[in-house]
Amino acid sequence: MWYQNRLSLLFVQFLLALSACGQISFDERMEQLYKGTVPVIQSKALAQLDPEQYVLLDVRSEEEYRVSHISKARLIIYNDFELEQIKDLPKETKIVVYCAIGVRSESVGEQLLRSGFQDVSNLYGGIFGWKNEGFSVVDQDSKPTERVHTYNKSWSKWLYEGEKVYE
Repeated sequence: MWYQNRLSLLFVQFLLALSACGQISFDERMEQLYKGTVPVIQSKALAQLDPEQYVLLDVRSEEEYRVSHISKARLIIYNDFELEQIKDLPKETKIVVYCAIGVRSESVGEQLLRSGFQDVSNLYGGIFGWKNEGFSVVDQDSKPTERVHTYNKSWSKWLYEGEKVYE
């Protein structure tokens, strides 16, 4: 399983490198990267939901999560994801997954749907989209922060708001 995750990330990095040759918009990049296998939810729509009505899963690395995350998000590390980690959630739970821009979370969302979860959404644009839309993030102590881990330098160009962290 880990090798599939690594291959997926290498492919995404390849696509991002190709995009450096020409200027494209954030939405165009998302259209290129998303497979459309998991329904997306826009940041504004998520912000309007009662946090008690859904579970928010952050599927980035622990390092990314410590820098900042969306308030009340539960860390489920992408490279170590196993369904056992969410065995406490009934299959009818509304789940929203996110990562940096939505590729890793789409992969986890696919796994959740295949395993029988009925209401799974991928946050469009991930934490980048969330922050770019002006919504807040918190640090490891649940204090508001402007810092967002951008995974690496090449991905950081898609974060327009906040302080970019990638080392």
